Amino acid sequence: MGKTKVEKIVEDLVQPILKKEEFELVDIEFKKEGPHRYLRVYIDKPGGITLDDCQKVSEQLSEKLDETDPIEENYFLEISSPGLDRPLKKDSDFEKFKGENVEVRLYEAIDNKKVIEGELLELKDNIIKLNISEIGLVEIPREKVAVTKLAIKF
Repeated sequence: MGKTKVEKIVEDLVQPILKKEEFELVDIEFKKEGPHRYLRVYIDKPGGITLDDCQKVSEQLSEKLDETDPIEENYFLEISSPGLDRPLKKDSDFEKFKGENVEVRLYEAIDNKKVIEGELLELKDNIIKLNISEIGLVEIPREKVAVTKLAIKF
């Protein structure tokens, strides 16, 4: 699914802020939930994001959004870390998390499974390659994937 116009505008506004602070943009969502709209910006850095980091970005981005006023309706701005089960969206995410356990949720089942978990080997030619302990190498076309995220082990 592609980015909305608002998400593209916000990405252009937030990138210089994140570059200056040496943070990474993980994702942007502009969603309606119940009667409210939310603009969520997920950021990260090595070692993780703190509340102070979120506040710093929130203040700077709020100022830019007030100046340019690209969003007509009312919304809540949220700056957040991607969490432990961080989604992998960009090609660079797949490269960065090679060797990690991931959970791949599919649009339609493959071998009667809609959720596949295994070690991320690589993303190449839009094919996600996993090593699954019970069966070995599994190759999943990216277009069949609803979401790929880091798997949490307790």
